Amino acid sequence: MTDSLPEYDWPQLQPGWVWLCGAGPGDPGLLTLHALNALRQADVVIYDALVQEGILDWAPQAEHVYAGKRGGKPSAKQRDISLKLVDLAQAGKKVLRLKGGDPFVFGRGGEEAQTLIQHDVPVRIIPGISAGIGGLAYAGIPVTHRDVNQSVTFVTGHDQTGDAPSSLDWDGIARGSQVIVIYMGMKHIARISADLIKAGRGQDEPVAVVANATTDDQQVLETTLGNVVSDLQGSELEPPAIICVGRSVQMRQVLDWQGQLNGIAPRNLDPLGRGKPAENG
Repeated sequence: MTDSLPEYDWPQLQPGWVWLCGAGPGDPGLLTLHALNALRQADVVIYDALVQEGILDWAPQAEHVYAGKRGGKPSAKQRDISLKLVDLAQAGKKVLRLKGGDPFVFGRGGEEAQTLIQHDVPVRIIPGISAGIGGLAYAGIPVTHRDVNQSVTFVTGHDQTGDAPSSLDWDGIARGSQVIVIYMGMKHIARISADLIKAGRGQDEPVAVVANATTDDQQVLETTLGNVVSDLQGSELEPPAIICVGRSVQMRQVLDWQGQLNGIAPRNLDPLGRGKPAENG
């Protein structure tokens, strides 16, 4: 282990092992110490499209192999990626599989881990900060706030075919969850927003779209469920993006901490119109 980390009984990445690791939503500073430990030991790093180049700089001794998948672009097939991990491990390499966000949150990490275990390859799982939580936090949007919501639902905006997921019960989600966080939903936002409105969500419900969350290229669009399609069409936002539906979006009016660092004053110290915040306890 390196002297840059505090003294601790850090796990050793052994030859023939694969560590399946989350790299966080983008900002290299959101990487976990276990992930940094893995980067410093790996022989090979197999990384996704959402992993920032600055993170790979922490593994100068390793071979860097790109295995990113992006909608509408030529991409590696999932089975090929999984079997590549098996081949490298069976060749005695110390393998780090580095995935954006958390590998088990819409990252297909579970599928890769299953394949490895089926081939008797030992694995270690290293969680990461998911974009649906960390990315929204960087935008000043808390996914939970006790004056706003006691529930949050995380959904994917597309299924295995690339289409909007037909297996989701949008009626149930619309009724049962005060805040909805949608991963990879820009392509099908017209259908998703229409389904939510049809299920009873108001057209004036706040929506935020956070693109390239936590990176220097982060952009945030604040809109409503009824206007999100037209506002996105008129914007320059492109995937990857996280979409948040619910009143917690209004908290950005006071919690846009990045804007405040740049001298932008809060727009509204009481975005919920409830007077002073409740005391702790």
